[in-house]
Amino acid sequence: MRVVITNPAANPRLCLSEAPRPEPAPDQALIKVEAFSLNAGEVRRAMEATDAYVPGWDFAGVVERAADDGGTPPAGTRVYGFVPQGSWAEYVTASASMIAEIPDGVGAAEAAALPVAAVTALASLQSAGPLLGRRVLITGAAGGVGRYACRLADLAGARVFAVSRRPDLPKRLREDGIAAPTVFTTMAEARQAGRYDVILDGVGGDFLATALAALAPDGVCVSFGNGSGRPAAFDPVDFYRTPGARLQGLWLGNFMTADCSPMLRRLAGLVAEGRLRPPIDDVLPWTDIADAAERLVGQSVDGKLVLTVR
Repeated sequence: MRVVITNPAANPRLCLSEAPRPEPAPDQALIKVEAFSLNAGEVRRAMEATDAYVPGWDFAGVVERAADDGGTPPAGTRVYGFVPQGSWAEYVTASASMIAEIPDGVGAAEAAALPVAAVTALASLQSAGPLLGRRVLITGAAGGVGRYACRLADLAGARVFAVSRRPDLPKRLREDGIAAPTVFTTMAEARQAGRYDVILDGVGGDFLATALAALAPDGVCVSFGNGSGRPAAFDPVDFYRTPGARLQGLWLGNFMTADCSPMLRRLAGLVAEGRLRPPIDDVLPWTDIADAAERLVGQSVDGKLVLTVR
């Protein structure tokens, strides 16, 4: 089968190659991949790799062979989900806990844009507790996780605030269904505008430090990433003087041992109902993987890039 492989000695560092078709374990289905989307973490790792491997987390496709234990949907079922590695390929294997059926009316590109970004957003918001009427601030709001988090928080009845330097983000958030989003250009500006019951941060560094000082009493900051690649240095006095303020970490890798199918079904259902719009910036053939990866690491993508496997 054809795959995308890292090639540390070449330029570009990502290219199509040949590899054996994966052999599923008894609890895994063999899935023919139709599309996959890119996530910043996996792309950065692939671009910096010193060994050759097949990257990829998200995918959407069709079950070629159901799991021998009968736990997965049958052959011919349209499914989507994510794996720890290897989805940038014509075939991937996945267990029932990491996939869900794609509802009628939802395309492969839409489904492929969901898994890691939307599950991260949903899990982060769920970990913060009820959101109705609460002030929710999302940093890095122009990215995939950020766009999903803004809309999911809005659907849960929160007052949505976002941080992004992208001038067109307010327009895009309104297109996503958020009637009156408030967008700040810096975290400092957001802090000056008030305090927040929930803050979702995937930027890290100075953003996280400022976020901790912007929490309302009993507020929670959920840290799910470190896009800046920098450590956070903050004054603990500003943090612990806020009654009940807390910092919570969330890493999607911990979900790999859990059953993610309920969240995947819920997200796909919201898309099918027209309540959640996957923020797809562009859909490209997977032969454009090198250019697509450069666009993502260059931060010139609004939302998600999806690549189709042909």
